[in-house]
Amino acid sequence: MFDLKVINSVLHQLEEERGIPKEKTIEAIEWALATAYKKEYGSRGQIIKAKFDPKDGQVEFLQIKIVVDESTMVATKEEFEKSKEGAGGISSAVRSEAGEVSDKDGSIPAKELFNPEHHIWLSDAQKIKKDATLGEEIVFPLEAKRDFGRIASQTAKQVIIQKIREAEKVAVLKEYGEQEGEIINGIVQRIERGSIFVDVGKATGIVSFEDQIPGERFSQGERIRAYLYKVEENPRGIFLRLSRSSSKFLEKLFLMEVPEIASGVVIIKAIAREASSRSKVAVASSDEHIDAVGSMVGQRGVRVSTVMSELRGEKIDIIEWSEDPKRFVEDALSPAKVVEVKIEEEEKKALVFVTEDQQSLAIGRGGQNVRLAAKLTGWKIDIRSIKGENLAEASTTGETEVKNDKLEA
Repeated sequence: MFDLKVINSVLHQLEEERGIPKEKTIEAIEWALATAYKKEYGSRGQIIKAKFDPKDGQVEFLQIKIVVDESTMVATKEEFEKSKEGAGGISSAVRSEAGEVSDKDGSIPAKELFNPEHHIWLSDAQKIKKDATLGEEIVFPLEAKRDFGRIASQTAKQVIIQKIREAEKVAVLKEYGEQEGEIINGIVQRIERGSIFVDVGKATGIVSFEDQIPGERFSQGERIRAYLYKVEENPRGIFLRLSRSSSKFLEKLFLMEVPEIASGVVIIKAIAREASSRSKVAVASSDEHIDAVGSMVGQRGVRVSTVMSELRGEKIDIIEWSEDPKRFVEDALSPAKVVEVKIEEEEKKALVFVTEDQQSLAIGRGGQNVRLAAKLTGWKIDIRSIKGENLAEASTTGETEVKNDKLEA
């Protein structure tokens, strides 16, 4: 009936290339055979299953009947109509999750009509199997058939295609679900309405305009790396939401370049990023003999340079994280030199005093340096300049509350 070499070749190919387990493909074949058998030889209400053995190509067809009794079933249409009337009429009958039909208030069950192709009375079932119970499935062998009509064969083909697609979707969801939170590689397929569509193999990745690094341009066919933050399923298929502007993308790039992070010796405590322009990264070491900042920078700056190159030249400041808020705020404002930091705990505010020549450096172009420092530390920062013995208020850029962008270690 079947060419076993072809069948087993297809089973192996689907498993290797599409990640569909052989069991799922065999299940699809069995569904298709059962559907074709019922369409060609079965009758309404029948539950038919098929068992296919890929070793010898033999197919066994079975009919399933559900064990019922008089508490939920009636034998004739007349009794069925009376049952509906007793339950308040067909218009008020509702079906529970278990399939039981009852009145709206659930107090009077309406019995169902017994179908000999679908049901078997408990007394009859117990003649076949002594310990048969209500709701149990009783299996009856059916006559084997080899020839199916054109319509039945076409239906079987459609069932196989549908089942394989469903299995493939499950396999893809599982594969990329396990990669969620990681960097993946792909090829740019096309650029449409500001979004970049990426071929990542078994699914399509999307880098929306908001997830792109401002000013960055890609061409069709170009390789691209991005952070996978969400796997979406919709009627058109499975789409992977990718980002190159996320702080997590920067974190994962360092994870790939710095072995000390992978081993857990160096920990990225917080990241503040303005994609395409500048980022600040706070790091700590769990080993006093390991320099966290030095590990991130690498010999002659090779590690941080590799990350900057992937980000098309984005500047990265790496600072040492500290439990002391004064020291942390001071280091976060680098490269500016700070004279003094005063902490106001209740307001979660830091007053930072710098000399006049360091004021613009501390604030940064457009307030970027103090803004990133505030985001990195979680403190509102007020920059004030020192002139002689007097304190003169300067720009308060960064005083606005900024959400802390701390990362889980």
